[in-house]
Amino acid sequence: MNAVQEFGLTIHTPTVAETMTAIEEAVISKDRALQHIVVNSAKIVYAQKNEELRRAINNSDIVNIDGQAVVWALRFLGHTVPERVAGCDLFQTLVGLCAQKGYRPYFLGARQEVLDAMIARFKKNYPALDIAGSRNGYFSQDEEAEIAADIAQAQPDMLFLGITSPKKEIFIDTHTVDMNIPFTMGVGGSFDIVAGKTQRAPRWMQKNGLEWLYRIYQEPRRMWKRYAVTNTLFILLVLKRKLFGGRSTHGA
Repeated sequence: MNAVQEFGLTIHTPTVAETMTAIEEAVISKDRALQHIVVNSAKIVYAQKNEELRRAINNSDIVNIDGQAVVWALRFLGHTVPERVAGCDLFQTLVGLCAQKGYRPYFLGARQEVLDAMIARFKKNYPALDIAGSRNGYFSQDEEAEIAADIAQAQPDMLFLGITSPKKEIFIDTHTVDMNIPFTMGVGGSFDIVAGKTQRAPRWMQKNGLEWLYRIYQEPRRMWKRYAVTNTLFILLVLKRKLFGGRSTHGA
């Protein structure tokens, strides 16, 4: 799978179709535990100083680009990036694939009422969906090993974590091998979106990299400072790389 090395991270650049193929091959073969993470500009900024997050990203088998700003930045730096692979869209497509092919998903994350609403929505859309299990995302680090053991016992084909960063990335990096699940993916706030608790930005805003602006519109007090800081730091990170150079490689 094609990848680039930028900002101290390995970032993969497949199409949506190539990503889907790699995931289903892992689920069918069951010969390895495939770790999947998505990155956006904020996560790249956080990874510059958070060693655990950076290690979790670099240990992942597939690191898709979720943020349009990252697509533009990598192209600006001379890389070929065919398209964005939006985590929320990929998540919902994979759940549909589970229903179609008989794969069993496990859902970990969000508040219990959000989790229940999301599962109800999926069951309504996909009556044949066989859910291996679920658990809300409120637990301490001391509980992680027991939760991972419970998930392993359920033997799902796919595990989706609707937990905030960097907790979900570190959980994936720490427990994926022990759980021995063919495919594990962090999906962040996607549980809230499917449950109808949060609205996604209109499609035109998604295509133009303006989802952050829509989030500020939804939650101005909580989000404006976060995006003002992370967006500025990401722009500076990209400009520093462009103006002063540094390691940049392509690979497969």
